[in-house]
Amino acid sequence: MKQSINFKLNGKSVTVDVQGDESLLTVIRTYLDQTGTKYGCGIGECGACTVLLDNEAVRSCMILAEDLDGTDIFTIEGLAGNGELHPLQKAFIAHDALQCGYCTSGMIMNAFGLLKKNPAPTRKEIIDGMDANLCRCGAYNRIVDAIQTASKEIDKKVKL
Repeated sequence: MKQSINFKLNGKSVTVDVQGDESLLTVIRTYLDQTGTKYGCGIGECGACTVLLDNEAVRSCMILAEDLDGTDIFTIEGLAGNGELHPLQKAFIAHDALQCGYCTSGMIMNAFGLLKKNPAPTRKEIIDGMDANLCRCGAYNRIVDAIQTASKEIDKKVKL
């Protein structure tokens, strides 16, 4: 049975008619055509589908659409602003912290959630915070370096 859900996506109010048993990932990609969030494993293990839900990094493949009403969802599409990449995105490029790029949006969104909680993490805190996101290409050291760089470059002008 279809139901209407209302939530914010990247700061904009949206209403979507869904079946209810669909995932947030399906809502984002299929109903709202926001394809930056990737389908990886479908069981919450890889992190490719990571988004922020009410400021918490979550696996969008594990969240049901029926639980979205009234929430605030933030995806990779909302990260850049005013035509300029976010410092995290710039750092990932500068450190070549991506190879195939498939995990990148999930990595960046998980890192964004980490930096919201801890704007100046140590290398160990970054490693621990990113541990559950998988990179099949093995760019982990460059990813950690990129997050360290971004944490130093983010200032009060950049919204975390």
